[in-house]
Order: sequence, then C-alpha cells, then structure tokens
Amino acid sequence: MVRAMTKPSWAVTVIMAVAVAQLACVEGIGINWGNQASQNLHPRNIVQMLKDNNITKIKLFDSDAWVVKHFAGTGIEVMLGIPNLHLASLADRYSHAKAWVKTNLTRHIHQGGVDIKYVAVGNEPFLTAYNGSNLQTTFPALWNIQKAINEVGLGNKIKATIPQNADVYDSGTKGPSGGDFRADIRATMKQIVQFLRDNNAPFVVNIYPFLSLSLNPDFPIEFAFFSGGAQPVQDGSITYTNVLDANLDTLVSALKKAGCGNVPIIVGEIGWPTDGDKYASVDLAKKFYDGFFNKIATTKGTPLYKNSIEYYLFGLTDENLKSIAPGDFERHWGIFTYDGQPKFAVDFLGQNTNKMPVAAKNVKYLEKKWCVYVSKGETVNELSANMDYACTNGDCTALKYSSPCSKLSNSSKVSYAFNMFFQMMYQDVESCDFGGLAKIVTKNATVGNCLFPIALDIDWAWSVAADVRFTVLVVLLVLLLLLEL
Repeated sequence: MVRAMTKPSWAVTVIMAVAVAQLACVEGIGINWGNQASQNLHPRNIVQMLKDNNITKIKLFDSDAWVVKHFAGTGIEVMLGIPNLHLASLADRYSHAKAWVKTNLTRHIHQGGVDIKYVAVGNEPFLTAYNGSNLQTTFPALWNIQKAINEVGLGNKIKATIPQNADVYDSGTKGPSGGDFRADIRATMKQIVQFLRDNNAPFVVNIYPFLSLSLNPDFPIEFAFFSGGAQPVQDGSITYTNVLDANLDTLVSALKKAGCGNVPIIVGEIGWPTDGDKYASVDLAKKFYDGFFNKIATTKGTPLYKNSIEYYLFGLTDENLKSIAPGDFERHWGIFTYDGQPKFAVDFLGQNTNKMPVAAKNVKYLEKKWCVYVSKGETVNELSANMDYACTNGDCTALKYSSPCSKLSNSSKVSYAFNMFFQMMYQDVESCDFGGLAKIVTKNATVGNCLFPIALDIDWAWSVAADVRFTVLVVLLVLLLLLEL
C-alpha cells in the first residue's frame, strides 16, 4: 500500500494490522496478507495460523493461483486482488477481463473449492500521489470484471469492488456531515458508487488513524484511540470521540450526496504498526487494538451508519521489502513477526481477556548462523559506507525511534545491519564480507530484546514456481498483444 504523504483531515487514512484469535463471536473480522518480504511463510502456514486463531476471512493483493488454491476447502472466505498495473489492460479490452476471470477465479469455484466472495479491482488507485494516472482505467476495469463474473453465472455470489484510500473523500473544516468526494474525482466516484449500488457490491475503504496522528503534529493523540480520553468533537447534534467514526461518517455523507447512501461499507484495512515511528510501538498498537475490539464487540456501525461493518485488519506479518518512502513504519504493520510469532497479547473478543494469538507452527529456518561486525582498524568512512550498503539493500528500520534495537551500541547496530542483509540474501557467504568487516558466527547474535533474525527456509518449489509463473505470464501477455495487433 502506498500512502499519500499529505496532511490528514477527517478523511485521512491509516493502515491497520492484526491477526486474530477467538473471533467466532465478533462479526465481520478478516485479515490482510501482504507478501512484500524477502522470505514469506508458506501458504499452508498461513492457513494454519488463520484456523488456529479462528480468522475466517482473508484479503489478498493479487490472485496467484498457486497461493489461492491452498484456501480450497478451508472454510476461509477470500477476497482476491488485482494490482493497479493491470487496470489499463482490463479496461482496454473486455476479452482481457474474461481471460482474467477464467484464469484466476472460475478455476477455483467448484465443490470443495475456494470460497471467493470479492474481487478487489486495483488498490487505492486514486491516491493523490498517483496524479490521476488511474483515473481513466479504474471504472472501466471494474465494469469489465463484474460483467465477466456475471457472464459465467457467478454474479450473485462474487462482487467486484475497489479498495479506496480515505483520501478520496473529505469534509474540509465542516466535520463528517460535510463529507463529499474529492472535487477532482467526484464525477468518477459517483459513477463507481452508483455501479456498486446497482450490483449490490460494497464500498471498501482503508482507514488509518495512525497516519492521522503520525503525519499531523496538531492531531489530538487520544482521538486516534478508543479509550475515551479524547476531547469530543461536535458536529451538529452528533458527538465524536474517535477518528474512525468521524472518518466513516464522512464517507457516509459522501455516499448520500452521490445518491448511494444504502451501499454497504467494508473497512478493507485497519491496524497499527509496532516500529518505525515515534508513535509506532507495541504498547500503542496494543492500546489501539484493545480499544478497537472493545468498540466493535459492543456497538455496530457509527452515528450515521447503523449497519454492521466488516473489518479486514492489515498485516498478518511484517514485510521487510515494502517501500519506506511514506515512513519506516511501513515494514512493521503485522501483529505477527516475519516468521509468524505474535508480538503481544490482544483480546480479539473485546472482553478484557488478553491472550497471545497462536503462532505459526512447523516453521522452517535456515542454519543457525549470523553475520556480525568485526573491527579491523577501518576508517569511519569505510564503516559508514558498508553500513549504508547493508541498510540500503537490507532493512535497518528497527534501529530507529524507540524500539529495543534502537538502544543497541553503535557496534551492535552495525552487526544488526550486516545480519539483516545476510539473512535477506539467504545466508549467502559472499553477503557477509563487507570489505573484511564481517564474519559468520554460530552463536546467537541477539542482543537483549533486539532479535537478530534467521532467514526462513523457503520451499524451493514455491520460489521456483513463482519465477516460472511470472515468466509464463509475461510470454502469454506478449502473445496476446501480438495476436490482437
């Protein structure tokens, strides 16, 4: 997910992440699984984690058939994703949409197959940061995908929609009741929401209270949480005590102005990061989730939207390859670590009974080897250059702000950086050299509460299959284009 680096208002967004335990009594909870990481857990590990924690819905950001097939017969409801880079092709020719549905959807729909309920056409395509690049292709792509779904007789079961960032609507200084879609996309958004209404499809929105707080120094801290400590905000006769309700009601007002007040709402992403920002910590994440689950366990909807709302928590696991352009926190949205270990106890039922989520089982790691810094009389410039290389090509986001790793000594920070690069390179011996300033050790290099991770032992069938699938896809697309020229 790319974040718009603009100053938040009522409509500003914030991504949210969590995995869930004991959710049978909480209606509408799902989870996002992003895989922008150097090593990912195998889909069978993911299915096990979802089942063990009673998570019954998952939202994916693509539709890789090899991944999707692992959800067959599991009872887990799936939302497939179509990346933004495919919008132009799907909008250009209906035949492309038909081919996508056949290849990525109908193959999974059979007795004992995958329970697919939604297809997410694009992801936050109208971010202001995209400068309108998806404005002409998103709605036609949505139209074609839903038409293709209807044509194969699945229109009543599977709905196409578009996950939107909350920056598609705003209310200025008027409060939620003044909500309307952004002026530059208002006409297109009206077409989209009317299409959703006519096809009984939901409006999916990603809301990020964390970003409202992190990007706006004047934002009242407690308004991002649900603990009751925020100064209430009055909008007419309605009192708001948290930004989530205010944000959602801004959307409700925008939908009503478009003549689509009855379109159901799904929150496609919501959570709190645990590292990479002064407001991203385990303690604040726990505070957010505790309040959030208490809220949805005791109430439904918002002051202007009384219906129940489905929520998809963002980030089953951390993703160490995500862009950090919006901030270092982008790699730390998971309630689980990269290897499926829970970060903190949380009460998913909102009943004040905190419990550690069930961790991933049977996770395989590479050898117990770490890459550490060895001083050899190097100059400051030599050390700095090697540190920069490790951080640029690895992941040093845990060395900043107030995380346990930020408290390491300078030499231990260098070791952390070297080891992260080494592990992300699958423990390749040549990746632990750094001009003779590093060596491989077999003694755990972890320092205090700062974990020095070990790379996952990835199933080679998955890795090779992914490369083969990508190559085949490129070849097929080229052939398709040549045939249609």
